[in-house]
Amino acid sequence: MKAYMIERDIPGVGAMTGDELCGAAATSCKALAQLAPKVQWQHSYVTGDKTFCIYLAEDESAIHEHARLSGFPATKVTPITGQIDPTTGDAHAG
Repeated sequence: MKAYMIERDIPGVGAMTGDELCGAAATSCKALAQLAPKVQWQHSYVTGDKTFCIYLAEDESAIHEHARLSGFPATKVTPITGQIDPTTGDAHAG
């Protein structure tokens, strides 16, 4: 499985209520169940008019199939080639 960042243009998503976000997540999970085990949702970040979602998938086509089934756009799909955090610099400290 490869990791992907999916940028979704969804106007007003940042103003959605908790119940609305719950419904959106349920819709996404329903589509994921149809595609299992080819694609898995890790988590998403919600901003004003976009979401940034981290997914694991066999390939990019599985991401686009999830978008089609769920009705949520996959505006931009970017393969993730690595991950760093503040502790990454510890290897070069001292």
